[in-house]
Amino acid sequence: MTLAAVVDTSAAVAATRSRTAKKAALSQLLRGARADELPVVVSWLTGELTQGRIGVGWRSLAAIDAAPTDGEQVDAGATTVKWVNAQLSELAAKSGAGSTRRRREILTALMGALTDRERQFVSRLLVGELRQGALEGLMVDAIAEATDAPPAAVRRAFMLSGSLAGTAAAAMDGAEALGGIGLVVGRPVRPMLASPADSLAAAADDLGAEIVAEYKLDGARIQVHRAGDEVHVFTRTLREITDSVPELVDVVRGLPCRSVILDGETLALTDAGRPRPFAETMSRFGSAEGDLLLHPFFFDCLHLDGVDLIDEPLARRLDVLEHLAPAHRMPAIRRPDAAQLQAHFDAAIDAGHEGVMVKDLASPYMAGRRGRAWQKVKPVHTLDLVVLGAEWGYGRRTGYLSNLHLGARDPHGGAPVMVGKTFKGLADALLAWQTEEFPRHESHRDSHTVYLRPELVVEIELDGVQRSPRYPGGVALRFARVLRYRPDKTALDADTIDTVRAMLVGQT
Repeated sequence: MTLAAVVDTSAAVAATRSRTAKKAALSQLLRGARADELPVVVSWLTGELTQGRIGVGWRSLAAIDAAPTDGEQVDAGATTVKWVNAQLSELAAKSGAGSTRRRREILTALMGALTDRERQFVSRLLVGELRQGALEGLMVDAIAEATDAPPAAVRRAFMLSGSLAGTAAAAMDGAEALGGIGLVVGRPVRPMLASPADSLAAAADDLGAEIVAEYKLDGARIQVHRAGDEVHVFTRTLREITDSVPELVDVVRGLPCRSVILDGETLALTDAGRPRPFAETMSRFGSAEGDLLLHPFFFDCLHLDGVDLIDEPLARRLDVLEHLAPAHRMPAIRRPDAAQLQAHFDAAIDAGHEGVMVKDLASPYMAGRRGRAWQKVKPVHTLDLVVLGAEWGYGRRTGYLSNLHLGARDPHGGAPVMVGKTFKGLADALLAWQTEEFPRHESHRDSHTVYLRPELVVEIELDGVQRSPRYPGGVALRFARVLRYRPDKTALDADTIDTVRAMLVGQT
């Protein structure tokens, strides 16, 4: 398969907002890929390199003379997916003394072999700025269509493997290979997500009497795996942080079991047992040093001593969890009546937490999906939005990047949809951080604004939304203010434009 075919499909996907058209273009391309090409094509069209980040930025690319090395023209037939990926693998492998010169030579030869359109595609892929709308859910459906595999089987394989490329390869090999992807202790599972509820009553009415209500902490999501004495701790983005959290490792090693996979949250507490600011909890994810101790609170058990529980109802998983780790269980109440549910919510708020999660006791663990089986209830409206840019401040804020441009995720895979701006809630320390950090994510700028690649997620508190022709989504935030940045989330975890629109008065 040629690189040009991948570039053409990328352009076609970016040019339409129709999910059906996007899926058709992707599946048509994937059908034409060989077994050794399919994982690479899938990775590229979801904005990832099979080699991971390989240390090439815009500055490195700008210094490259794109003319072919020594004036020799590379055969146009060589610009296949296989050839380009081989050059990227060689580039990634170069390190140590003399590697800078050799990496520059490889990159120069690669870019010299490409057309302008191909060069632009590869450049954006290298720096992590490829946004053509092929999000994970869309690619899962395209893989299923291209390989004639059941969509549910592809989704499950992706949930358990965490790898779209690996899932695509298995789907091409057939149903047996796809079904052979199972839960593996030590390999993170994509986390199950919750949808926002309008109120406690609305969540209870939606889910019925067979529910559990749990505290929703102002902490960070963790997933822990243990096999014997070997323990791994992962974040919600599946990044391993084991070496940074020895106290969590010690807790898991002390549980009365041989192997386990647990889902939960962690946070730092004051001496009075109240949650410390979220930023203090996140600071521990990068370093094991410091006086703050992280405390785990588990709310799900996916595996125990050789038995997978992921398909069991939540009630069964909670029974196992409460027997295994009662001292580290998230505060919860099962089958509450209306008064008990309200009292549990009030207790969570009084303790300094965000609110409660209301969950269906009959639900299996559906990783990576925001279904209605788990619903979160908070006393104020909050949204996780993507930072699209920031305007230079004036007056006291002269010299600082201040007024944020905020976008909601397009559920159909397009670019984030702008829904408002805010400069409220930005303390001096946060203004200084933004001014230093934002240029690292810059896509372009003008005299007033620095525009960013959609990589940073910020949690916004707001009074509601209103209809507005000012922004392309048709809605605007009311009295938005910054609560905190979410380094534990990516743009794929941001709230969608549909979620924002659902907050309109009178809309369900």
